[in-house]
Amino acid sequence: MINRILPLLLGIALVLGIARSAHASEISVDLADPVVQITAGFSGTDLLLFGVAPGDGDIVIVVRGPIQDQTVRKKDRVLGVWVNKDEITLEDVPAFYAMASNRSLDEFLPGGIANIHQIGLENLQFNPKDTSQITGDWDHFRHALLRNKQRQGLYTWDPQPLIFKGNRLFRTNIRFPANVSVGTFGIETYLIRKGELVDSHTTILNVRKFGVEASVYDFAHRHSFAYGILAVVVACFAGWAANAAFRKA
Repeated sequence: MINRILPLLLGIALVLGIARSAHASEISVDLADPVVQITAGFSGTDLLLFGVAPGDGDIVIVVRGPIQDQTVRKKDRVLGVWVNKDEITLEDVPAFYAMASNRSLDEFLPGGIANIHQIGLENLQFNPKDTSQITGDWDHFRHALLRNKQRQGLYTWDPQPLIFKGNRLFRTNIRFPANVSVGTFGIETYLIRKGELVDSHTTILNVRKFGVEASVYDFAHRHSFAYGILAVVVACFAGWAANAAFRKA
């Protein structure tokens, strides 16, 4: 009887040991708040991200989203007036892109890994939605999009500092500007050790409107025609009120 039970117990212990070892190799990441709330007077916010990384290695975090199509237009001078002429619609473009790491990416991140996982603005991969627009100069539109996003504060070239605490605990702050888009964001955490990707973890974050902002936003999207008429009526009333006030003055 004992001879039958002993192998069974050893097998269970082996399975539990493997499961515990696999669990220990995973990165654990969490957010101070899984939802960024946009209310009236929202001027941007910092969100705390923290976690623990097993063993040695470097951490790089990529925050991107929501993914959308983006139209880029090129202005040309026609009869002395600047007008929009050529345009390209790019697909799979993140509305927001930011990074964080414990040191410069050039010091530990191989180019192959950076390219595959689109880590760094230079490795972002989005192409024209219409394949017929893939010509020799379409990449100029891509660079123009990157410049515009950086100018708006929605794309950052340099990673934010990530700080290690004791026992491989780490933390960083993610800055969301006032003009951040609502939607679902992916937060990808990568553990790099000796030039190899050891582990990765994806966390989901939602950016939503709350309060009056949410009501107006929801009404505008559900009843766009009525919202347009209401906006015109309000604008006309505001103009009439301002005119009447100036007349009395």
